[in-house]
Amino acid sequence: MRIFGVYNIKGGVGKTATAVNLAHLSALEGHRTLVWDLDPQAAATYYFRIKPRIKGGGRKMIRGRKELDRLIKGTDFDNLDLLPADFSYRNMDLMLGEAKKPVKQLLRLLRPLAEEFDHVFLDCPPSISLVSENIFRAADALLIPSIPTTLSMRTYQQLLDFLEGHKLESVRLMPFFSMVDRRKRMHLEIMERMPALYPEALETAIPYASDVERMGLHRAPLASYAPRSPAALAYQGLWDEVKERLAR
Repeated sequence: MRIFGVYNIKGGVGKTATAVNLAHLSALEGHRTLVWDLDPQAAATYYFRIKPRIKGGGRKMIRGRKELDRLIKGTDFDNLDLLPADFSYRNMDLMLGEAKKPVKQLLRLLRPLAEEFDHVFLDCPPSISLVSENIFRAADALLIPSIPTTLSMRTYQQLLDFLEGHKLESVRLMPFFSMVDRRKRMHLEIMERMPALYPEALETAIPYASDVERMGLHRAPLASYAPRSPAALAYQGLWDEVKERLAR
């Protein structure tokens, strides 16, 4: 089982769209795939037409008193399941803090699913917190969508500093640009500078596109309603690049 954390300190950079679309592409290839919506805003849960609710709230689940597989919901897509968000996740830092080894609790909860799923995508809330540290320790790869701006570059460096300071450099980082507007000079300049500064960056960029915004109307992954759109092809290219990077 491979675990992908889709993460950024900043919000509004395309994390949920990335998690949902890449998970859908994984499922189309026949991989048994799970999305865990860890964000109390529940955007991924909304896209899959599932109620954002965990029976009994998240506390018992996070403390290991409820097995995750009892809470997983099927979606409208073959091979693709969802562990929904719950509004109680807003207190997940406190819930994790009650565990014996709080920084590894999410990994402990996920390990029993190894025989059921090939790929797990964690749609992460925007923060640096105990939740995010759990994600860094659980993930085989960290997918980091960023809008090509100066502040995004600064935010990525903050993440690198955090990982180094907490001795978490072993997680494989895969930053890439999302919501790219090639009409903007700054976007083009930042994209040109990124590979020299951060050679771990992926080459594929996701364009700013109305088709991606329409995910909220269709409540479905992009490839299910606009499979030949530039954004859908970009997500396919991104997924292919992620797989190639992992195979090295």
